[in-house]
Amino acid sequence: MTTTSTLPIALKGERRTFDTDSGTISYYVDRTCGSGVPLVLIHSINAAASAYEVKPIYDHYRGARPVAAIDLPGYGFSTRRAIRYTPRIMTDAIHAWIEQIAAETGAGQVDAVACSVACQYLARAAEERPERYRSVGLLSPAGVDSDAQAGQNAEATRGKPWLYRAITGSTAVSKTLFAGLASRRSIRYFLEKTFGGKDVDQGLVDYAYRSAHQPGARHAPWSFLSGYLFSADAAGLYRRLSQPVWLAYGTRSDFSDAAARDIVEQHTASTVVSFDTGALPHFQQLDAFVAGYDRFLDTLDARH
Repeated sequence: MTTTSTLPIALKGERRTFDTDSGTISYYVDRTCGSGVPLVLIHSINAAASAYEVKPIYDHYRGARPVAAIDLPGYGFSTRRAIRYTPRIMTDAIHAWIEQIAAETGAGQVDAVACSVACQYLARAAEERPERYRSVGLLSPAGVDSDAQAGQNAEATRGKPWLYRAITGSTAVSKTLFAGLASRRSIRYFLEKTFGGKDVDQGLVDYAYRSAHQPGARHAPWSFLSGYLFSADAAGLYRRLSQPVWLAYGTRSDFSDAAARDIVEQHTASTVVSFDTGALPHFQQLDAFVAGYDRFLDTLDARH
């Protein structure tokens, strides 16, 4: 079994940590360029997630503006406790991280981009502390069930208690099941679904495999697979966003949520762009991706 000490860093720059009620949070930051609105990047949620998922974006902007990327609780170098993970835990970690970035840089606002299910956590963070976000970027947002969310309270999830008990009740069973889920073959299979084909990034496969073989790696994924990391009110979160929104998605992914796109397209200050890629277009069409995002950022600069 690989140990945390052998997990390589995912990104260049500095890897820093801070403590929260949910444990130690790890993040990467590059402040080679000390001025400008910080860009903060949030990876997706899956069996083997980490900050490596935003590597092409981070690498592109480092040196041009302050940029940071988090390992959410239960992933990467952040603490992987044996707890039931929820959107509230993830959102509170983002809150604490943004305050950390503000203290380090003196910046009052950030431009934030999140991937897949983590878009829900970013949307909630931006709703709860709108003054901290100049813009919100949603990259292939997922997990919206618009027909089932009317009247849901802010803490409700789509968790299935019976499923969570079944996969976590026995340590031996839990470890055996996760060993199959975290196998190299399984990770490649799901990344092929994500990328929309066989041409997946080998560096991402390798890092995901190593990250999924750290002590405690199964805990957050079991909360994800049993529904506890999905907000029951995600549709409402996207409807209520007050910041300018940039939504990007790939047309070839099995993990693309049309309901989220439909909601954001009705936003008065939204930009929705598509790419002939999977759900992580920055791995497959980086130049087109950053060109589209830069055009969106230019509109923000023009307003000030």
